Amino acid sequence: MKTKALYLTVALGMMLGFSSCNLDTFPSDELNSDLLLQDAKGAEYIMDGCYAVLKDEVDFLGYASGNCYVRHYFQLSEFPGDNICLSAHTTDPLYEATAYMMTDGLKNVGTLWMVAYKVIYMTNTVIETLDDSKPENKQLLGEAYFMRGLMHLHLATLYALPYSFGRDNLGVPLRTSTASEVTVRNPVGDVYDQIAADLRKAADLMGKSRGNAGYPCKEAALGVLSRVYLYMEKYDDCIATVEEALNGAAPASKLEPTATFPQYFANAKTSKETLFCIAHETSDTRGQSSTGSMYLKDGMGWGEIYPSDPLMYLYERHPEDVRMSFILPQFSGKPGKKVYVTIPASDSDPEAPHIKYVTNLIDNAGDYSFKGADGNTYAIEKRMVNGEGVADAAGPYFEYHANYMGEDCMVRINNDVTLRTGYTIPMIFISKFSYQDGDPMLSSPVMCRWGEVLLNAAEAYARNGNDAKALEYVNAIRTRAGIPTYTAGDLQGYATVTNVVMDERRLELAWEGHRFFDMCRNKLPMDRRYAGAQPYKIVDPTTEQHIIYPIPNNEWTVSGIQQNPGY
Repeated sequence: MKTKALYLTVALGMMLGFSSCNLDTFPSDELNSDLLLQDAKGAEYIMDGCYAVLKDEVDFLGYASGNCYVRHYFQLSEFPGDNICLSAHTTDPLYEATAYMMTDGLKNVGTLWMVAYKVIYMTNTVIETLDDSKPENKQLLGEAYFMRGLMHLHLATLYALPYSFGRDNLGVPLRTSTASEVTVRNPVGDVYDQIAADLRKAADLMGKSRGNAGYPCKEAALGVLSRVYLYMEKYDDCIATVEEALNGAAPASKLEPTATFPQYFANAKTSKETLFCIAHETSDTRGQSSTGSMYLKDGMGWGEIYPSDPLMYLYERHPEDVRMSFILPQFSGKPGKKVYVTIPASDSDPEAPHIKYVTNLIDNAGDYSFKGADGNTYAIEKRMVNGEGVADAAGPYFEYHANYMGEDCMVRINNDVTLRTGYTIPMIFISKFSYQDGDPMLSSPVMCRWGEVLLNAAEAYARNGNDAKALEYVNAIRTRAGIPTYTAGDLQGYATVTNVVMDERRLELAWEGHRFFDMCRNKLPMDRRYAGAQPYKIVDPTTEQHIIYPIPNNEWTVSGIQQNPGY
């Protein structure tokens, strides 16, 4: 009987090369268990290849420039959320992810799927070869289980509905051996069970990493496992996993200190906070094709992705927050306050999801208003977000709004900020993927760090009703950020500790690929009615058809697996 194997793993086989690692001993298109047994370094070569292929440019359907797993992963996981604004239309396929216009032929959608299963195939080769009863094999075996679990997690979160939507929904094909198998989409529950089992096995096998944070370790496996348990709503398991990883240490002791945190992402590869990153060397810089190029323009880079207005309001609650060091407003040198209003698209401007009206601010002793394009004067309302009339040391948490020409519009007031032409959006760059070794386009993007792991525990504690413990973990993050902490008697306007945690996750993990998944798994709407070229709408993950990506055309048309609804 002829079987249909996973097309992009088996039909393409081992065609990807590894320019950043040494595979001279075994040609990449001839690797198998027998060859690995001929050289004690064989498994190490394969695992080094796994890490290399995540950062290397790879060819997909004749296109290679900028076609890199790590770049695509951070764009596909972040851009559909409500932390970013796209400053203008772009021909890069990231636009479709930002605008919920994904198709199954996009190179980013296809490349990520192809490379993930490529890495899974490689890890299975190592797992099938090494004897886990031999102590000298344990670390590399642990790395293989870790990477197999991580790749399946990336696939499950991007191409399948969240676990919280139901265990029986279609997941992604599980690959736990190199054998050619009939390809089916395993249920979401089965996929997550396997991911958790792989990460648990990895944690049991590994100790310290083989080098910098570009190599996983026991705590890295536990950190990602805590995320998986959180996504599965197994809060007791999430808490136990984090406590195991801490091993009695104080949460704050695992964090990069306040004084050096502004340089954390430039030095992520060697920081004690990083559990696993995609380690880049100076020779790995991609220039305009780097992960950071869309967030920053400094000699090079496109600089077309900015923080969303609601996120900026949240940060501005505490201007002293050290995390604002990664936010770089571009000043014009023309002093004076400007007000800009987000206006929904109209029939007269169908090409733009929405436009901006920018004018001088009328400041009547702090009672703001502006004159609209129709000649009328409109009052600006200061609207409380997290509790009517509740204030903290930095003042109330509010947003500005205006009822402009019959529409409830978000308003932003800025001092001396350069405006991007076209959509007249203030240029605010982001440096979380920049300045490693002084290169504005170089970083070692972080896949898991202690800041996230502590907040995983905080959310699990909060959802279990242990508010005191949840606040302890949140306050460790806020103390590092240099901003006021919470007490049970003073949540500073928040209704629940869970709401506190969710906003702290938003602040701490912005642009690191978490917010979109956090909102989707909790079935929370993303209000994207703010400045930018992305669609002006509220995205409800329970009704939005394109909340997950399509199965790539080259996969479902060959292996015959079912496409996601709406594609």
